Formats: sequence, structure tokens, C-alpha cells
Amino acid sequence: MTSSNAAERHLRDLARLRRVRDRIDREYARPLDVEALARGVHMSAGHLSREFRRAYGESPYGYLMTRRIERAMTLLRRGDLSVTEVCFEVGCSSLGTFSTRFTELVGVPPSVYRREAARATAGMPPCVAKQVTRPVRGARPVRNREAAVTGPHVA
Repeated sequence: MTSSNAAERHLRDLARLRRVRDRIDREYARPLDVEALARGVHMSAGHLSREFRRAYGESPYGYLMTRRIERAMTLLRRGDLSVTEVCFEVGCSSLGTFSTRFTELVGVPPSVYRREAARATAGMPPCVAKQVTRPVRGARPVRNREAAVTGPHVA
């Protein structure tokens, strides 16, 4: 394979990866699995997983869960749904898995986040609250509950 063919293939793969990422962003609440995502862009599941991680720094499943947790944080801050209702609303089918992933990403369990988030983000425009509370995959869990609720950018 020549270097120009390799470059063309790489660009085609990147375009497919963007389509997968966009699909996850749109359909995060639907049941999605790597095999179905891969079929949608005519790639093998293994190749998709490797290339997605290389391009975006996390697996397709990790990216999906991050999107789900971000949406869950918004719903929990709103305060009108229970943790269980939020779990199913964002596409998770197991409350235990949802709670575990939420705690890993946010630093506190969803029940604690729900209880404290409205107070911590009171008076912030929703767009600001979303930005300062955005979960960061790979970040160390926050021990201070107030910091976990408001994020690292708010004093």
C-alpha cells in the first residue's frame, strides 16, 4: 500500500469514526453496542474500538457512558426525576451499573449528586452549570462533595 493510499484510508476511517461519535451523541438513550455501531460504518467491532480509542482517547462504550452520565447530571440537577427514572431515561438498563459508572466519573453517587447539585449550581445559567459539571473520564475521583457537584472550575 502506498503512503497516499494509506492516508486516504486513514481519512475515510476518521470520517466513519465521526459518524459513530455523532450517532452516539444523537442516540445515547437507545440501546447501542459496538457491533451495531461497527456494522453501521462497515467496520469490524475490533477495528472500530481500536481506531475510536486512538482518535478520541476512549472506547466507543466509554464515550457512550460519558454522554449518558452528562445527560443524567443535567436531569439530576433539574430535580424532578428519581435516580432510577434518570437511569432509564438516559438509556441504562441496570441501576447498579449506572450508579457505579456515575460515581466513577463524577466522584459521588447519583443520589448525593441529585441532593446537592441544585444548591451548588443555583443561580448559574444552565449552559454554565453544564460546562462546570462536565465529567472528565480518567480524572481522579473528587473527595470533596461540593467540588464534585460544582466541578473543578468553580471556586
